[in-house]
Amino acid sequence: MTKKVRWGILSTANIGMAKVTPAIQKAENCEVVAIASRDFGKAREAADQLGIARAYGSYEELFADPEIDVIYNPLPNHLHIPMTLAATRAGKHVLCEKPIAITAKEAEELRQVPEGRLIMEAFMIRFHPQWQRAREIIRSGELGDVRAIDAVFSYFNANPDNVRNKADIGGGGILDIGCYPITSGRFLFESEPQRVVSLVERDPNFGTDRLASVMMDFGAGKRLTFTCSTQLVRHQRVQVFGTKGKLEDHHSL
Repeated sequence: MTKKVRWGILSTANIGMAKVTPAIQKAENCEVVAIASRDFGKAREAADQLGIARAYGSYEELFADPEIDVIYNPLPNHLHIPMTLAATRAGKHVLCEKPIAITAKEAEELRQVPEGRLIMEAFMIRFHPQWQRAREIIRSGELGDVRAIDAVFSYFNANPDNVRNKADIGGGGILDIGCYPITSGRFLFESEPQRVVSLVERDPNFGTDRLASVMMDFGAGKRLTFTCSTQLVRHQRVQVFGTKGKLEDHHSL
């Protein structure tokens, strides 16, 4: 029997409770052995809800558990780098929610990771069968020369207590959802942008970017344009345009 990968969940964040942890539990080669919160009561409640054996009242206790191989880190953006580094120093691998860092300078700190520890940013785009199929179609030449990708990602959230509306801890639309179109472009063009132009409007109370329009030049006549907003109707769309055809993925609620 293949040894299962043993997971520890860092915090009771909603994305972990509702989506990621249940998915890990369904994987045949994985098991979730513990969950932590700075509030032990919340950790215990979450553990009981998801059927997890152990609950910890601090992140440090989770990192110290010798029966955990990998930490899933869905904490607010400003804690992605420090808690990911702390986990790797405790000997754990880490799956960190997007965006893995708030700035490029902060991301450079990941070079401190001990040898042999793996870190991955949690973008499902890179693994989802639909997205892999889209890249296969582009590679096949069926769309001709793919030159343009256009995307929209938006939702409405004006709650001042929500972490996405707190500028000092990495809130705002670009870091929360703008990162998806950027990753989509890099994944489908299979190259890196050479120039970026943006027009950003900020919420007068929160100081976060609530509407951003971006154009990214990938060179060789290829470009990605996208709009992301935290204060527009909920919508998701990606369109890929080639000289012979187009692909479209569309979700709206």
